[in-house]
Amino acid sequence: MSKLLSKVVDLKCWRGKVSAVPLEGGITNQNFVVEDCGEKFVVRLGHDIPLHHVMRFNELAAGQAAFEAGLSPEIYYNEPGIMVIRFINGKTLTSTDIRHPKTLERLVPVINACHREIPNYLHGPVLSFWVFHVLRDYAATIRQGQGRRSSNLLQLIQHAGILETAVGAIDVVFGHNDLLASNFIDDGDKIWLFDWDYAGFNSPLFDLGGLSSNNDLSDAQQKWLLETYFETPLTDELWHRYSAMKCASLLRETMWSMVSEIHSDIDFDYQSYTDTNLAGFMASFQDFTNL
Repeated sequence: MSKLLSKVVDLKCWRGKVSAVPLEGGITNQNFVVEDCGEKFVVRLGHDIPLHHVMRFNELAAGQAAFEAGLSPEIYYNEPGIMVIRFINGKTLTSTDIRHPKTLERLVPVINACHREIPNYLHGPVLSFWVFHVLRDYAATIRQGQGRRSSNLLQLIQHAGILETAVGAIDVVFGHNDLLASNFIDDGDKIWLFDWDYAGFNSPLFDLGGLSSNNDLSDAQQKWLLETYFETPLTDELWHRYSAMKCASLLRETMWSMVSEIHSDIDFDYQSYTDTNLAGFMASFQDFTNL
C-alpha cells in the first residue's frame, strides 16, 4: 500500500502538500481520499480489466459525460490508470435507503437522465454492455481458469439462453450497468451517481432489474418503478421481459465473482460473494420460470 500512497501523493495535479487516506469498500478499484489546499478529491487507481469488460477510456468518457449531464462530480485530472474526481460530501446510500419510498422516487429521474441525457455529452468511442455476451465470455474465462464453480457453467449458460430469448428486442439507452446502493451519494439536495466502470449502451431493463436485485425491492416497488420509469401502466409482457433481465443481472454478478475468484488480487471474500449471489440467482430463476 505504501507504493500506492506514494503514487497518489506525487501526482502532478496537486497544488500543495497533500495527505491521502485509503477509501475502503471497493472490490474493483483501489481508492483514496486526498485533501489538497482545503479541497477534497477521490483518487481511483485501476487499469483496464478486459476479463470484466472494464476499459478505462470508456469509464473516462462516461464519467465526463455524466458530469456534463449533472449526474456526477467533475473529473479533475486523469492519466493512465488514475482518475481524480472531486469529492462529494454526503451519505453513501445503503439498500435500506434505496427501499425507502421517497429515496426510490428521487432515483428514477437520476436513472432516466443517465439513460437519456448522457448520450448528448459523450465524445469519442464508447462501449456497449450486452449482459448475455458478457455471461458467455465469463463462462469461457471460468472454464479456462478451472474455476471453483466450473461444473455449474453448462446449466448457467443454458439458463442465460432462456433469459436472453425472453428479453427479446430492446430499446437502447446509455446504461450505468452497476446500480449498487454504494454507487449513489446523497448530499442532502441531490443524489449523485458514481463509478462508470461498466457503463455502455444497453437496455434500460438491465439497470432497472439491477437496481431491484441489488437492493431487494419488493414486487410492489418493482411494479411502481416500471410504471414510473416508462410512464405507462405495467403489462404482463413488460413484467416478463423485465423479470428475465433482472435474473440476468443476478447471474452477471454471480459470474463476475466467479471470474474474480480466479483473477482478482483485491483482499475480498469472493467465494462467499459467489455463493450468496448464486443462491439468489437460482431462486430468482425458479420464480421466473413459474411466471
